Amino acid sequence: MTAHANPKNLIPGATGDWEVVIGLEIHAQVASNAKLFSGAAVGFGAPENSQVSLVDAAMPGMLPVINEECVRQAIRTGLGLKAKINYRSVFDRKNYFYPDLPQGYQISQYKSPIVGEGEVTVDLSPTESFTVGIERLHLEQDAGKSIHDQSPTLSYIDLNRSGTALMEIVSKPDMRSADEAKAYVTKLRTILRYLGTCDGDMEKGNLRADVNVSVRKPGDAFGTRCEIKNVNSIRFIGQAIDYEARRQIGIIEDGGKINQETRLFDAGKGETRSMRSKEEAHDYRYFPDPDLLPLEFDQAYVDDLAGHLSELPDAKKARLIAQYGLTPYDASILVLEKESADYFEAVASPAGKPGRDGKQAANWVINELFGRLNKEGRDVTASPVAPAQIGGIIDLIQAGTISGKLAKDLFEIVFTEGGDPAEIVEARGMKQVTDTGAIEKVIDEVIAANPDKVEQAKAKPTMLGWFVGQVMKASGGKANPGAVNEILKAKLGIE
Repeated sequence: MTAHANPKNLIPGATGDWEVVIGLEIHAQVASNAKLFSGAAVGFGAPENSQVSLVDAAMPGMLPVINEECVRQAIRTGLGLKAKINYRSVFDRKNYFYPDLPQGYQISQYKSPIVGEGEVTVDLSPTESFTVGIERLHLEQDAGKSIHDQSPTLSYIDLNRSGTALMEIVSKPDMRSADEAKAYVTKLRTILRYLGTCDGDMEKGNLRADVNVSVRKPGDAFGTRCEIKNVNSIRFIGQAIDYEARRQIGIIEDGGKINQETRLFDAGKGETRSMRSKEEAHDYRYFPDPDLLPLEFDQAYVDDLAGHLSELPDAKKARLIAQYGLTPYDASILVLEKESADYFEAVASPAGKPGRDGKQAANWVINELFGRLNKEGRDVTASPVAPAQIGGIIDLIQAGTISGKLAKDLFEIVFTEGGDPAEIVEARGMKQVTDTGAIEKVIDEVIAANPDKVEQAKAKPTMLGWFVGQVMKASGGKANPGAVNEILKAKLGIE
């Protein structure tokens, strides 16, 4: 499904329905130990100006030298976006005044980027997907940071970020709602994290978006766009789009005109505000950087990188469905983070052991483990329960040693106290009762105590569930549910 005027995406206005058109420029910090053109370290939270080389500080006579790992990371990302890799690309100077960019220009790429057109398939639901075109991916250096809240009269500059490698991933204007844009950023972030080319940490500013928004009547030409700079959370991206679309519709319906401009999103107020009129490319006076030769490599270089890429989310999702019989919904939850999919596979296919039932493993990982972790605000990397422990619980259920209810109690013990599930069951007497004589004794007691319910059950067989519940309660959840059902049916004369 490609982008079109989907009725559910239209925004009602005073003069009829409107369609929002969205394009995103994602700035993803390259996962690398050093900056793009210098050997200075890259790391969040270091003391101010402690990760700055003479190149980053733009001292006279300093020359940039390309970091090859950043080039490799850009190519890997291009491959993950099914994009055209350009064997020859050029670094340009983008000239503008920036107080925290000492050079007075940014080294970027303009007409000849390292990666050309590609695409990302985005799932809106297990049954609904759409494709976002990628215009280009280019490498550029980040600016430093201005700090305005440490003095009433002075601004301070921290150059730790200055020169850090960024990939700017420019989408085509293919999104038609805030939900589509949020789903696209989520998917792109997942791809980058699988590739290991960006950690996607939006709180640290390692992934941020410039959001281009315009509105039009369905079927009309594109309207004038406004760009909302540096939005650093997926939720804020959605809020910024919704606010900006309604702002533009209001202006046009009042007879006004949209000015092309750069805006900021105020998360506290949930609104956008004007920052400056939008520059065009010629305002930046782009020209090839005279200190850097064109970047050139060949197909063999690209093939070598392609041969070592990790399995990407779409391929992994298809494999999990085929290999383990998972539903598309369960598979899509598991592949959202590589660590989640790896955890699931460690449960379902333990090394050197026979595989377990995939659907049962997925239920335990998604419903029990993820549900419990979410309650505590943790992710799977901080799980106190190892895959082998979840697997051990599943094995005990399969062997008939414990019932489903006992398994949940056991999971809680393992989650809070740790330990080997089989040993816990043995030590705490949690084994399921399969002795039919013992179960029959409990059933007889429940029947004797509820003669009125017995008559009701004979007339209305669905009452059987009530009896099962009472027996399980009386046995402390230890009675085998299958045996309970069979014996009850025989005692109550229910077919």
